[in-house]
Amino acid sequence: MMNVYPKAFLDLINSIKTKRPRTVIQHILQHGFVTSQELKELYGYNHPPRAARDVREQGIPLETYRIEGTDGRRIAAYRFGKPDTAKNKLSKSAGRTALSKALKQALIEKYGSKCFVYFEAMDESLLQVDHRIPYEIGGEQNELNIESFMLLSPSANRAKSWVCEHCKNWERKDVAFCVQCFWAYPEDYEHIAGKQQRIISIIFTGNEIEDYNRLIEISGIDKAQQVIKDILADFFDRK
Repeated sequence: MMNVYPKAFLDLINSIKTKRPRTVIQHILQHGFVTSQELKELYGYNHPPRAARDVREQGIPLETYRIEGTDGRRIAAYRFGKPDTAKNKLSKSAGRTALSKALKQALIEKYGSKCFVYFEAMDESLLQVDHRIPYEIGGEQNELNIESFMLLSPSANRAKSWVCEHCKNWERKDVAFCVQCFWAYPEDYEHIAGKQQRIISIIFTGNEIEDYNRLIEISGIDKAQQVIKDILADFFDRK
């Protein structure tokens, strides 16, 4: 199913050599779209939204919609957007520019080499720079305003991508909603993807790992969070 696209658009997509976005692009060129199920089963991409995002970051407009999967459930599918938006840098679907090394260094110098979400210190080479407000909602931001960006560990970045793309605001695109969300401003937030929840990350290191192992041994991984809450409740009751 080879659609007809303008030469300029074909030249642009054929210039992309990075494996993951190129794989997505070539599948869409051949079939007209690609599903999240195909990205997982055919190509081994366990986080399809990340693969789609890779394409958008190359400046290729990509639309997300829903279709019925082979098991009858509704799944995500991706197809090209309007080719004439590919070079329109004001279009949110046209893709964002790569964030500079200077921006990353500025964030590290100000906040340290740590993940903003998990507060975990790590080698700066592992940290990834991300827009606090998803690009697809807030558009491009001026790198001179480093407060518009955050440092994330790879796992935090994947988690944020999944939550944001499944949030009701992904279609509404209300920037004010995102500003109050944990995933944009974990240091000062009102909700987590619209839910009245609060979250705290506990990192066990060094000798503390023994405490973690004992906790899991006693409570089991599924009940560990509740045990910690019960300990806190008991602590506050005694105050």
